Amino acid sequence: MGKPTGFVEFLRELPVDRSPRERVHDWAEFHHHLEEKRLRQQGARCMDCGVPFCHTGRIINGGAAGCPVNNLIPEWNDLVYRGLWRDALTRLLRTNNFPEFTGRVCPAPCEGSCVLGIHSPPVTIKNIEATIIDRGWEEGWMTPSPPRVRTGKKVVVIGSGPAGLAAADQLNKAGHLVTVLERDDRPGGLLMYGIPNMKLDKREVVERRLRLMEEEGVKFICNAHVGENVEAMLLLKDFDATVVCTGATRPRDLPVEGRQLKGVHYAMDYLTASTRALLAGAPDATPIHARGRDVIVIGGGDTGTDCVGTAMRQGCRTLTQLEILPKPPAERAADNPWPEWPRIYRVDYGQEEAAAKFGNDPRGYLTTVKRLTGDAAGSVQEIVTVDVRWENDAQGRRVPQEIPGTERARPAQLVLLAMGFVGPEPGLLADFGVELDERGNVCAEHEKYTTNVRGVFAAGDCRRGQSLIVWAINEGRGVAREVDRFLMGSTDLP
Repeated sequence: MGKPTGFVEFLRELPVDRSPRERVHDWAEFHHHLEEKRLRQQGARCMDCGVPFCHTGRIINGGAAGCPVNNLIPEWNDLVYRGLWRDALTRLLRTNNFPEFTGRVCPAPCEGSCVLGIHSPPVTIKNIEATIIDRGWEEGWMTPSPPRVRTGKKVVVIGSGPAGLAAADQLNKAGHLVTVLERDDRPGGLLMYGIPNMKLDKREVVERRLRLMEEEGVKFICNAHVGENVEAMLLLKDFDATVVCTGATRPRDLPVEGRQLKGVHYAMDYLTASTRALLAGAPDATPIHARGRDVIVIGGGDTGTDCVGTAMRQGCRTLTQLEILPKPPAERAADNPWPEWPRIYRVDYGQEEAAAKFGNDPRGYLTTVKRLTGDAAGSVQEIVTVDVRWENDAQGRRVPQEIPGTERARPAQLVLLAMGFVGPEPGLLADFGVELDERGNVCAEHEKYTTNVRGVFAAGDCRRGQSLIVWAINEGRGVAREVDRFLMGSTDLP
């Protein structure tokens, strides 16, 4: 490592984001980069550990520990410290196809497993990663690099989210002719419509990468919905291999009285409509708008936070976010040791913005919904909640139990369901005849990705269930490797 005492000399430092009160008035990204001198000092904090847990990429106790794409983090931290930016970019791209995405929206399990984090704040890995790739684009180092030789083998990738894009990018590098089918009007999947613009800029970041992939030879076809206007069996006939990367897009519902009322929407429908309107140049033209409304977001994950941030920019009157789980502790609990993902209390960008306007964190914990009530026109007007406590049932499982006398009515003209996803949509999978597991995911063994149908592979959330973007990239790279082996008999893909 370049500076053996760096972790002692320098404190953890992140760039100051744009002010919450300022940024809620636009849809631009709100993160900044540190000036080069200070960022190099952050790279110097890396200890170049003998056993660097930051890039292990394993599931421990239900959470990711270390980087799932096995980024060579100590190497590019040292290169940044020494000012060797282009070398740092080369190291970064060796393991991660899209660091401009992960450097913005990944929760950074690498930092949760940083060895320095045992006794001090961890290295600012995520911010360094984002700065390396952004500098690569700014310096003009990110140029098209199409394969020198084409194999003549044709592969179709269904779905253009992070798993599909990673698979397409790798397969194209191997020289295959890759076509990506996307059922929406723009490629990008979750990256385009599932993540708001202020977190991941669509034109400056997502479309820039898609253009580069096109220049390298990847073909994108939009409005291509397999099972509706594209026949699955024809794909098996026309292509040498098929890769299914359709994600886990079936949202978890809320089976309570009043669910059918107008104004109750799935979070992803809300976020997609908002981004589509923004890209059309008329952000206020979205059919689901929060302006002047009392907004209730049900669910405490990243999608819920994105709903909070979107509603803030649309000018909601009030905002409440409900979570059935207890409030996490400020520090790691005894049953959550390093290098596990730290399940601690955090204030994300959306909650920070709501607190700046309304005076407090909008989240309420240990709360569930009893019913929704509406007006004469059938529009939601009120949500009735009840507090819960978690207890063991007869089988020893932890389940929520309602606390009598804690019912509370809250005004609500917009209710957003952000409670996660239960699996892939079944139609396309049935058309291919692939087997599903007990959760409704595609049966395809990890690191093999083969389904019961010869030539059909599956990767990403449709195979593993709802997960992180970085796991999707991991699986996209992995399925590309196995498809290349299937087509050519061997593979050199990493």
